[in-house]
Amino acid sequence: MIATELVQQAWSVLEHAASGALTHVIAGDDLLPRVLAGDADPKGIDTQGIVSFFAGKIAPILLAVLGVIFIGRASKGEISKVLTSSAIAIVGLAFIAGAATLFFVGDYLIQLIFE
Repeated sequence: MIATELVQQAWSVLEHAASGALTHVIAGDDLLPRVLAGDADPKGIDTQGIVSFFAGKIAPILLAVLGVIFIGRASKGEISKVLTSSAIAIVGLAFIAGAATLFFVGDYLIQLIFE
């Protein structure tokens, strides 16, 4: 019962956010004409924008889905599955953090060598 209420609340929040985003795109700050006109001299792909989009919009939704799954399993009494899934998620986050750390360490070493 609690899980269904949580999902319904999350669904209404997502609907509200989606309708606000659609209104912003349609009536927003001349975004649509700029997209349709295109850029006369494209500079490349905005990878920073893509990463920030995934980090700001997609990752929280996925984490919320995982949370709902964990809560659902825990309410059924499947604590061992919840603990296993949580441990896998924590190990995955540790790998991502390690990769980010190695990226910065590698960048530092490259700057140190080529200066």
